[in-house]
Amino acid sequence: MISTLFLVAIGGAIGASLRFMSGVAVLRALGPQDFPVAVLGVNILGSFLMGLFVVFAAQKGLTQYSPFVMTGVLGGFTTFSAFSLETVTLIERGQIASAGIYVALSVGLSVLGLMLGLFVARGVFA
Repeated sequence: MISTLFLVAIGGAIGASLRFMSGVAVLRALGPQDFPVAVLGVNILGSFLMGLFVVFAAQKGLTQYSPFVMTGVLGGFTTFSAFSLETVTLIERGQIASAGIYVALSVGLSVLGLMLGLFVARGVFA
């Protein structure tokens, strides 16, 4: 368990570092943007890479690397990839309504959660 946790932590550090460097690269290449181009790109790329890894690991018998790659690296790079995987899994199971509800609740409640956190923090730390 400790070794798996360590692998997730190391992968997370790698993924978060890659996300940061991606943002810096986009800023240097395009300059400041009104639209979050870097975050959008990272979310799309992370979701694509998770899709590749899920199939590759299953076909090659490498699922033991999932904590490091999926939870760690890709989770640190973008948590959106895990969200995308869960959504597609529901769709593939034929649970289209559940997938729609999951997307709506995930996006809507996450944005509301952030807004609530801002409201509370501004009240506490103002």
